[in-house]
Amino acid sequence: MKWAELSIQTLNEATEAVANIFHELGASGVVIEDPALINTYRRSGAWDYCDIPEQIENDIVTIKAYLPVDDCLDDKIRQLSGALKDLEKNIEKQIGRVERREVQEEDWAEAWKEYFFPVKVGERVVIKPTWKEYVKQDEELVIEIDPGMAFGTGSHHTTSMCIRMLEDIVKPDDLVYDVGTGSGILAVTAAKLGARQVVAVDNDSVAVRVARENVVLNKVDSQVMVNQGDILTGISGKADIIVANIIADIILRMLPDVPERLADGGYFIAGGIIVERVGEVLLELSANGLVLEKAIEEGGWGTIMARKGG
Repeated sequence: MKWAELSIQTLNEATEAVANIFHELGASGVVIEDPALINTYRRSGAWDYCDIPEQIENDIVTIKAYLPVDDCLDDKIRQLSGALKDLEKNIEKQIGRVERREVQEEDWAEAWKEYFFPVKVGERVVIKPTWKEYVKQDEELVIEIDPGMAFGTGSHHTTSMCIRMLEDIVKPDDLVYDVGTGSGILAVTAAKLGARQVVAVDNDSVAVRVARENVVLNKVDSQVMVNQGDILTGISGKADIIVANIIADIILRMLPDVPERLADGGYFIAGGIIVERVGEVLLELSANGLVLEKAIEEGGWGTIMARKGG
């Protein structure tokens, strides 16, 4: 199958908004290439066997999205152009020019792998690509991931912050909802940390397929169920933990429903929020009766953990 790779070079502050536009168009994959993030991991020593050179120009982020080459593509590109022009007016800055090229699915699935190395993202959790070797140390939990065309390798700040928060709170009897699961990395992490049951949801059929494959790969299919659906739609019952590593706009949209889906004393973890919008999310948390437990920021991104009283 052929895919159109649409690429934009833009400022870090526009990253979330541009990614959201791509998601709204129905992109089956959105890739964020952040040179500053690459430098952070190189210097931290978290990447094993990394041969990627130091990034010199690190203030420009490249965002790539993949849309199928079909009869709807031209109309989606026109929608993209209009949405980017509106965004430029709102932030009073130029977004960047859209470049387009066609790629085969197998090319897309392989090209990004050079950037993915084993990385320890928390006290115990190590994320390892399936095609790399890694020797487990002591009490480490090694999670095998092949993201394919779904978001979630563990190396991005948003994912690693969510994983560290899960390390702090997951208990053996917990029911966990992972909203916008992508590659399934957070669902697998919750299961590996001992959660009794994890329900993972994504509205992208490609992500659902990839997440299910990663669940089986990590031998947690008895604990994790992956469904296709929009945010909390289709999920019933009350969870002990809801984790949503998506973007601020979708988090704000789902927040009014979160208290009803959380057990008393349950936790809500929200990631994927650019720092400029953390305050907005905090206000909405409070408005819906959730109490802030922790907020952390890394690399221009924020992750929040709140709790339902009771």
